[in-house]
Amino acid sequence: MRLERVGSISPMGRVPEKIAIYTAMGMNMAARAINRVFFSMAVLLLGSTQVHAAGFYLSEVGTPGSVGTAGVANPTNTFTADASWTNPAGMTGMHEDSLLAGGMVTIPKVEFDSRVATAGGSDGGNAGEPAFIPSFFYTRVLSGRSRLGLSVVAPFGGGFDYGDDFVGRYAVQNVSLSGVAFTPSIAYQVNDRLSLGGGVSIVYTQLDQEIAIRRPLSQPDGKAKFKDLDDWGYQPILGATYQLTDQTLVGLVYRGEMDVNLKGDLSVSLPIPKQNVKIKWDNPQTLEGGVRHELNDRQTVFFSLGWQDWSAFSNNELSVTNTGIADVTDRKWDDTWHAGVAYARNLGGGPGHYYSLGLSYESSPVKDKYRTFDFPVDELWKLAGSYAWQGSKKLDYAVGATVYLTGDAPIDQTEQGVRTTGKFDNNMTLFVGGTVRYVF
Repeated sequence: MRLERVGSISPMGRVPEKIAIYTAMGMNMAARAINRVFFSMAVLLLGSTQVHAAGFYLSEVGTPGSVGTAGVANPTNTFTADASWTNPAGMTGMHEDSLLAGGMVTIPKVEFDSRVATAGGSDGGNAGEPAFIPSFFYTRVLSGRSRLGLSVVAPFGGGFDYGDDFVGRYAVQNVSLSGVAFTPSIAYQVNDRLSLGGGVSIVYTQLDQEIAIRRPLSQPDGKAKFKDLDDWGYQPILGATYQLTDQTLVGLVYRGEMDVNLKGDLSVSLPIPKQNVKIKWDNPQTLEGGVRHELNDRQTVFFSLGWQDWSAFSNNELSVTNTGIADVTDRKWDDTWHAGVAYARNLGGGPGHYYSLGLSYESSPVKDKYRTFDFPVDELWKLAGSYAWQGSKKLDYAVGATVYLTGDAPIDQTEQGVRTTGKFDNNMTLFVGGTVRYVF
C-alpha cells in the first residue's frame, strides 16, 4: 500500500486524519500569541539546567516523536510540526496548519566516586538538578507544495552543581550551559517522491561557571566566577526526504557549524581587577540520516545513523591559576557517531491510540585521559517510549519518556597543583515529556 500524505500522522506511525499531538488555539489567537511565546520560551529555556549527552546536543526536543523514539524518528518525521526543527523537508507531509506545544522534565542522577583527592573534600552527592524545558512548533501550508515552519527549542545544554567542598573544586564547583534556538524554516515538495527543506537557527548561548581558588593552608579558598559568558550564533539547516518505495521513506538532515565567541566577565575574591573573558564556542556541524519502513498498516520501524564534528569544538576549557588569572586550554575532543532503531504500533480498537519504543547509542567525544569535571561526557545509551491518543476532532495528546544511561566517565584531572581521580557511579537521566496539538 502506498503511503498517502493526507491528514495527520502521529510521531509513532500512520494515523488517521487529525490524530497526533498539539495545543488548542484559534487561528486569530495564534498570531498574537507568538510574540508572547517567544519571550516566555526564552526565559524558561535559558533558566533550565540540562544534562549532557555524548557531546551536548539533545535529540529530545520535548515531543514524543523525539523523546519517545530516542531521537531515531527525527530525520523521517513527516507527521507533526516539530519537523520544522528535526527535518524541515518533512513539513510537506502535513496538509493542514498546526501548532504543537510541549514540555519536558529532566530528572538527573549524577554522582562522582573519588579515589584520589589530594586536597580532600566531598564527592558532591547528586550534582544533577531537575529542570522543566518547554518547546513550541508551528507549521503553515503556503501552497500545495510549499510549507512554512517556526520552532523554539533548547538544542543543547548542560549543568552540574558539585558544591563548594567538592573534591574537584579547583577544576569546577558548578557550571551551567544554556541555549535557545529560534528557527524559521521552509519546505518545498519537488515531486511526489522528493521534498527539500531548510532553515536558519538563531541561537543564544550562555555559560556560567564557578571555580575555587587554592590559597595557602592558613587561608580559606577563594572563588572565581565566570558570569554570563554569552553570544548569538547562526546555524543553517538543510533537509531532504525521499519516498524510496510505497512503504519506505528516507530522510537526511545537515546542520552547519555555528561560530560563537562567548564574552563575559571573570570576578575573583582576590584584590585584582575584574577580567574580560572571551572563548571560542564553535558548535559542530552534524549529518544524520534515517529510514522509515511500514511493515503493514499497523506497524512501522525506524532506523537512524549520524555523525557530529566534535573535533571542531575543543579550545575552550576554562580554568584559573591560584593567583586568579583565567586560562583556556584544549579539551582534545573527537568526532562522534550515533545509531538507533525504533518501533511503532497502532493498538487497534479505534483511531488515535499508538505506542512507540526506541533504542539508540552515541559514542564518547573524549578519551578517558582528557575528560574534565565541567563536561564529563561519555558514551551514551538511550531507551525510550511514548503513547499518543485522540482528544477531540482537532485536538490530540501524547506522552513520552527517554532514559539516558551514561558510561562511568572516569576522570584524572590536576588543577592548581591538586589531583583528583575517580569515576561517576551509574549516572542516568530521565526525560519525561508531553505534548498537545491543535490542527486548524
